[in-house]
Amino acid sequence: MATADRSPAESSGEPTKPTPASAGRTTLAAVARLAGVSVATVSKVVNGRSDVAPETRSRVRELLRRYDYVAPAVRRTEVTAPPAVEVQFAGDLKPYVAEALAGIVDAATELGVSVVISRPERGPRWARDLVATGRRALIAVTSVYTPAYLDALTQAGLPLVVLDPLHLPHSDVNSVGSTNFAGGFAATQHLLGLGHRRIAYLGGPVISAANQARAHGYRAAMEARDLPVPDAYVRSGEFTYETGVLGAAALLDLTEPPTAVFAGNDEIALGVVETARTRGLRVPEVLSVVGFDDSLLARVASPPLTTVRQPLREMGGVALRTALRLADGERLESHHVELATELVVRGSATRV
Repeated sequence: MATADRSPAESSGEPTKPTPASAGRTTLAAVARLAGVSVATVSKVVNGRSDVAPETRSRVRELLRRYDYVAPAVRRTEVTAPPAVEVQFAGDLKPYVAEALAGIVDAATELGVSVVISRPERGPRWARDLVATGRRALIAVTSVYTPAYLDALTQAGLPLVVLDPLHLPHSDVNSVGSTNFAGGFAATQHLLGLGHRRIAYLGGPVISAANQARAHGYRAAMEARDLPVPDAYVRSGEFTYETGVLGAAALLDLTEPPTAVFAGNDEIALGVVETARTRGLRVPEVLSVVGFDDSLLARVASPPLTTVRQPLREMGGVALRTALRLADGERLESHHVELATELVVRGSATRV
């Protein structure tokens, strides 16, 4: 009786080539069936994982070789995700925050780093979750950090850099700021040089280290001229337009109102300008105003605002580079870095 011809493999008892999942290509599933193991085990062998028994690895490799297994193109190309840095900020997206974020993003683009911007997290595993999703460092913008916040980052091994910290610089926290004292001193000196003697300071929160430094710079400039600073001439609030509106109203209601106001930031300064306008007082002819930050608001104000330029974009870039250095395990020369401020003279202050 005639018999059908058999292939050499069939004659020798060797397994036949598995049916491919797609024409012309052997699949992992087919190799797994022949080897008597799971697809996951075959995948581990293909990817060079060490957690496979030597005998099993040898058997799988032989089958892969014998049946000319070719990994899909996506597996042949090693894709390395760029390093990622988390950036957190609380509150509203104010102009100065937007400029600092722009500086971070510009530096990240230059260095090939991914940036993820978010609100602060306070869940039980928030820091560990950031690490699990590939974050190498965290930049907190004007953040109020607590011991619990720092402990969570330490336990997760996630480096922190605070940009424009609200607290005074602390040796346990790496931070980037500006020369707020020098900026406050320069702003007040400018007004003194224009002949003003009744100069008020309208600032932000008392707890803010930046606000304290700017106020101290203001007082130092006044004291250098032996000029008194009435208690009513120094007021605190928030770094907001509303603080400027209400604070200016209180100052202008004084028996001897100031002829000039140094505002703790540009938003406050614009509030001062608005209060003066509603009272029919021209800026700068009747009331001179100087701000702080040199945000977009200062450049589009009417009149354009004389202000202290805080190098917000540069600060953002330094914060990102510092975060990456910490992520690489580098030791920093200083835990706090301050970039120089600069007085920008425009049209909101003039001679008395």
